[in-house]
Amino acid sequence: MKAVILADGRKPEGDRFRHSLSEGSLFIAADGGANWAREQRLIPDLIVGDLDSYQPVPEEMDRVIHLLDQETNDMEKALGLALEKGATEAEIFGALGGRPDHSLKNLSVLKRYNDQFSGKLKIIDPHGELWLMPRFCRLNLTVGTGLSLYPLSGRVEGITTRGLKYPLSSEALEVGVRDGTSNVTSEPEVIITHKSGDLLLMILNTA
Repeated sequence: MKAVILADGRKPEGDRFRHSLSEGSLFIAADGGANWAREQRLIPDLIVGDLDSYQPVPEEMDRVIHLLDQETNDMEKALGLALEKGATEAEIFGALGGRPDHSLKNLSVLKRYNDQFSGKLKIIDPHGELWLMPRFCRLNLTVGTGLSLYPLSGRVEGITTRGLKYPLSSEALEVGVRDGTSNVTSEPEVIITHKSGDLLLMILNTA
C-alpha cells in the first residue's frame, strides 16, 4: 500500500500531487499540511502532528491524531503512522522549501525511515523527486534529463555510473569535499551503483 504524505513546506505545484493521491491508498497530512489540503478541497484520511501549525475545524476532528512527542518531527510522526497502517511505500510532498533547518531535518528523517519501507520512500518537490539509492539502480529516463547525486551523510564510495554526461568510475563523493550535482543523462538507460554510504538521487523535472 502506498501512503501520500503532505507536510507543511513548499506546496505542490501542477498535477503531480493529485496524480499521487489517485494512486495512493492512504493520504496523511502532517500538521499544517492539512490547512493547505483544506484550501484545495482535499480530504486527508488522517491528520497527525503536534498541531502547532494546524488550524482545527470541527468536521476534521475525528481524523486528527495529536502526538506531543517532541523527539520526533511531524514528518516522522506521519511516516510512523503510515507504517502502522500498513504502508509499504510513501511519497512525501512539502518536506522541503520551508525553513532550512526543517528541510535538513526531513532529509535526515528520509534516511532514518528508508529501510523501514519495503518499497520506495520518496520526497517529491516542485523541482523534482529524490530518494536514497540502493546499491544498484537502473533508470529509464529521457536523454537530457537533469539529475544530481549527493552524499547524504559523510562519504559515499565506489560510485560508478553509466548513461550520464559526466560519468563516475569507482569514485567517491563526500560532504564538504565533492558532490555530483547538476549532471545530465546522455543515454535513455542510466545505471548507478555504489559500494558504501548513503547516496541521495534527485531527478529534476524536465518542464
